[in-house]
Amino acid sequence: MLLSELWFVLIAVLFIGFFFLEGFDFGVGMSTGLIAKTDRERRTLINSIGPFWDGNEVWLLTAGGAMFAAFPHWYATLFSGFYLPLVVVLLLLIGRGVAFEFRSKMKQQRWRKTWDIIIVVASTLLPFLFGVVFATLMKGLPIDENMQMHAGFLDIVNPYTVMGGLSVTLLCLVHGLLFVSLRTVGELRERALRLAKKVMMPLVAVLAIYALLTYLMTDVFAVRGWALWIMVLLGATALALAAYFIRQQREGWAFGMTGAVIAIAFASVFIGLFPRVMVSSINSAFDLTVYNAASGPYSLKVMTIVACTLLPFVLGYQIWSYYIFRKRLNEQHHLEY
Repeated sequence: MLLSELWFVLIAVLFIGFFFLEGFDFGVGMSTGLIAKTDRERRTLINSIGPFWDGNEVWLLTAGGAMFAAFPHWYATLFSGFYLPLVVVLLLLIGRGVAFEFRSKMKQQRWRKTWDIIIVVASTLLPFLFGVVFATLMKGLPIDENMQMHAGFLDIVNPYTVMGGLSVTLLCLVHGLLFVSLRTVGELRERALRLAKKVMMPLVAVLAIYALLTYLMTDVFAVRGWALWIMVLLGATALALAAYFIRQQREGWAFGMTGAVIAIAFASVFIGLFPRVMVSSINSAFDLTVYNAASGPYSLKVMTIVACTLLPFVLGYQIWSYYIFRKRLNEQHHLEY
């Protein structure tokens, strides 16, 4: 395997890890406006992700940094073409993090209500925007021979990409509700399971429509047909098992299955794209690939050595933090993380 191909796989793994971990963070943020009835319950929900959310976002920063170093042309085309949407994503990430830290600094109801609204809005819009961006990567964007993207509003916002954003949002919501049911006890846990059960049917419908639109409106099934059909089958099986385990109130298994759906969905994006990293809707000759968008061999070699050295420490730290904070919370756990 060439180093450029290896780094494509590593970046895919980083994004999959981000959406698996940050996905339940987004879902918990949304749930603070859906199942919490009191300020103490909202505090409990925030505490359930308190030790984790900032560490989970490191996966996104690492993926962006790896993209910049390993595929500078991909990074330049993507970030310049999506400048405004990505600025909005950055502001939402900042606002959400600040809200987690600031909401309990004052006891006035209006102060806390303002930050609670920011948490819900940011936690809802972020997965939607990420879903839109990844959907555009598969559908294609107007990229010219100079690797410049000239995308208009309808190139980014259209029925296919909106459905992609809605799919990711609902998937994160269910994933987060199951995390809440794993981390809490009593009425909060029961409400989370009930809402997860209600959202499953809309989620199944939206994912089915999105898969059909992907088949009809993109070329990824033509490029990687057999592999993607296997991924669709695996994803459908995991989704069905998630629904079954939710009904059985076995939230641990259900959480694992929704996590598997997230991993399969985003792995399918990268499988369908390979060896491309961005598809040109103008001419396939202008596609960005892992070969024409990559850094030089020496840079990739140095990055590989550094990554192999540091990655075990990062993974070890995250595993340790999840182990330390593995116990369930109740409303008495109102410490302000």
